[in-house]
Amino acid sequence: MDIADGRVKKGINFENLRDAGDPVELGKIYSEQGADELVFLDVMATVEERGALLELVSRVAKEINIPFAVGGGVKTIDDIRSLLNAGADKVSIGSAAVTKPDLVSVASQEFGAQCIVISVDPKREGDSWKIYIKGGREKTCVDAIKFCKDMERRGAGELLVNSLDRDGTKQGYDIELLKAISHAVNLPIIASSGAGRKEDFLEVFLETGASAALAAGLFHDKKIGIFDLKKYLKDNNINIRI
Repeated sequence: MDIADGRVKKGINFENLRDAGDPVELGKIYSEQGADELVFLDVMATVEERGALLELVSRVAKEINIPFAVGGGVKTIDDIRSLLNAGADKVSIGSAAVTKPDLVSVASQEFGAQCIVISVDPKREGDSWKIYIKGGREKTCVDAIKFCKDMERRGAGELLVNSLDRDGTKQGYDIELLKAISHAVNLPIIASSGAGRKEDFLEVFLETGASAALAAGLFHDKKIGIFDLKKYLKDNNINIRI
């Protein structure tokens, strides 16, 4: 769930955000429907130069009984500690992993790799992908594949791969990008951006090394139910918990 101004937002290619509801209420619904994990990303925190929403994390921790990760505006070890102390199970680091990669090394040693998720925002450029920061607003010259390898060396526990080319398009996950990253690293990969139908989830599990698939808009819009999706994947021999 992308958060801005305390509300869940959804857009296309990280732009034209529209309101999708209250994050805690939606989190409770998705938890009850069988989601395995929730991800809350404060998409304006880095742009507005502030930290992630500690109050939201506390509210979520009181209401939801499945693991959840939080990110957005995470710049320091103290930021990570505060989010974990507030009840988050994992912390997602995005822009700061690019601008201050040593933060990832220190955080992994301090809190354990299992707590550290790296949010990777790549966009295709010719035959490669470049990393974007600040909620997909600012391009860098950092190669996405090399970046993922570096994050693995530094002790990251998981990669959340958000394809800027596919975000909100409902045209399916970026299979080529996910394949390239999964071939380069041995970390668990959360595929994100582009899911529009059940078949997209099946494809990403069959065709890439992704260990999880994240979706937002199609659940917000009630296009697919979580239980029905899980049953479909189970029926197609995907090892998934129901």
